[in-house]
Amino acid sequence: MNPAMPPMDVASFQPESMQAWLYSGTSGGLENNLNFNPSARAPPAPKGNEVIVKVLSAALNPVDYKFPEMGLAARMLMTLPASPGMDFCGRVVATGPLAKHFKEDQLVHGCPARPVQFGSLGEYLIIGADRIGPVPDGVSVDHAAALSLAGLTAYQSLEGHVKAGEKVLINGASGGCGVFAVQIAKQLGCHVTTICSTRNVELCLRMGADEVIDYTAHKDLVAKLQDRKVSFDCIVDNVGLPSELYYQSHHFLKEDGAFVQVGASTLMTFLGRMGWPSFLGGGQRKFVPVMTKMDHRQLAQLGEWVSEGKIQIQLDGVFEFHETPKAFERLRSGRARGKIVVHVSDPNNQSMESFGIGL
Repeated sequence: MNPAMPPMDVASFQPESMQAWLYSGTSGGLENNLNFNPSARAPPAPKGNEVIVKVLSAALNPVDYKFPEMGLAARMLMTLPASPGMDFCGRVVATGPLAKHFKEDQLVHGCPARPVQFGSLGEYLIIGADRIGPVPDGVSVDHAAALSLAGLTAYQSLEGHVKAGEKVLINGASGGCGVFAVQIAKQLGCHVTTICSTRNVELCLRMGADEVIDYTAHKDLVAKLQDRKVSFDCIVDNVGLPSELYYQSHHFLKEDGAFVQVGASTLMTFLGRMGWPSFLGGGQRKFVPVMTKMDHRQLAQLGEWVSEGKIQIQLDGVFEFHETPKAFERLRSGRARGKIVVHVSDPNNQSMESFGIGL
């Protein structure tokens, strides 16, 4: 903060408008419905334990477009127009009366429980103090933004399902959650086998994988897993493909092991694997869908591991605010190796006019 300026009352400052990417519909894909508004409505004054944060960087997740594109179900839970985005890192500018433990200009990161009206692709967002935490020393803004949702999801896909010395299979190990899962599993003392494409073998090994199975080199991945005759203690699936991976997992997942589902191409993957009974050909192993929740202990542990260099943040790409639609296109491509970050607040206070966007 400029020492020549009088201190700002963090409890009373209230932005009136903001720059934001907004959507009111999703026909043809969220990224094709994003519109930039240089004077969008800012969040309301914080109440209770709410905090208003000026967003510096946002990190994208598949849920950022998948949830809005759910149609009527999403519209019943959302107020439109809305800004997409959940993960963020930014500075506190206002607090409700029950959130005084956060101070003016404090650097924080976190994510809401689900997509909200004032998402992280707006200049300001409002969020409960219980869903944010201070940025650990030595962790950059972009890395802090990328940590919360994917890091917590990966952590919760493993903790309680594995113990030190056990064998874990991670399908889709090169994406946002997968990269974290490989490294967290190693921190928990596990032997890690990953499934990825040829182009991502080196990445998985660099993240700490003990073994890598290149699915592009095998016509039948499930048959390959059966032929290896290795029994895993836990399988973490970030992809949902191949469809037979769960239904045939009893051949390579121990009887008391858990098949943990993090991501899938469609909701039907979750519903089918949960609802199809084993006596009719369904899976014969425990199926665990991950519903990510805020856990400050886990978030602090993740931050500590990153600060100590024990976990690396793998960024696929960093986009400027005017490139937000392109960032979503990259996310939807399925080719991202790690996290995608968008710079929301320009450090030089450049307006969107300087980027050639008509206002």
